[in-house]
Amino acid sequence: MEQFAGRVAVVTGAASGIGRALAGRFAAAGMRLVLADVEEDPLAAAERKLREAGAEAVAVPADVARAESVDALADRAYAAFGAVHVLCNNAGVGGITAASYRATLADWEWTLGVNLWGPIHGGRAFLPRMIAGGEEGHVVNTASIAGLLPLPGNAPYGVSKAGVVALSEALLLELERRGAPIGVSVLCPGLVRTNILDSARNRPESLRNPAPQPRAASPGPPSGRPGSVSGRLRAEMERDAMDPADVAERVLEAIRARRFWVLPHEGMAEGVRRRAEGVAAGVNPSARPGR
Repeated sequence: MEQFAGRVAVVTGAASGIGRALAGRFAAAGMRLVLADVEEDPLAAAERKLREAGAEAVAVPADVARAESVDALADRAYAAFGAVHVLCNNAGVGGITAASYRATLADWEWTLGVNLWGPIHGGRAFLPRMIAGGEEGHVVNTASIAGLLPLPGNAPYGVSKAGVVALSEALLLELERRGAPIGVSVLCPGLVRTNILDSARNRPESLRNPAPQPRAASPGPPSGRPGSVSGRLRAEMERDAMDPADVAERVLEAIRARRFWVLPHEGMAEGVRRRAEGVAAGVNPSARPGR
């Protein structure tokens, strides 16, 4: 896809992080924008900032975990602009640190609902119309390097992102088989400077875990402290995370080149190569540097 000016992009999770950076980069390329997010005030602020910069932008509050909400988003997008050319299924949540067998049913339902069902709903709501429109287009599904490499201690997130990778691969082949002029990219970043570790702020009340009961102090560090899993993640985020604007630039390049794999962090490809070789050789999984 070479032409961006005047075309329409839909971005979910657009109020912050990668989504907001994508919206800004698309606007700079002359695209018209439909911004979606579950956080209404930050979403309105993102819309206002883009409009002040001269972009055509429409904000639509949406919960990507709900089919009817994504259907309504598609209706609003087509009502506003008559077409959609780039669909970024980007909304995501994280921050749960629990072994697969200790994560609660609510943890699984919330994480899979947003991270995996979001792209599923997005494809179902938008792609039939995009295909029928007959115009050149592109779908970007935000996964994670966690969808390609083992992620012990946060299975709901890793499972959801592995599902996004599989969904994206299937979609690419389906569109190619159909002869549709629509490309597909799967974005698999490592740490990016976003507020994903604070995703619980948007967790629905019905999917929240009961408040923990008081118990005797354990020898391990409390959650969020420097030595805890979440504490280490926050420290790594502050030290090593990529700027969302750099990720957005890599995504635009991938759309231009119709490139499927988008691994914006240097060094990640080596870990993926070693894992693929291990799979082919029948080697048991293990944690690998560069994940």
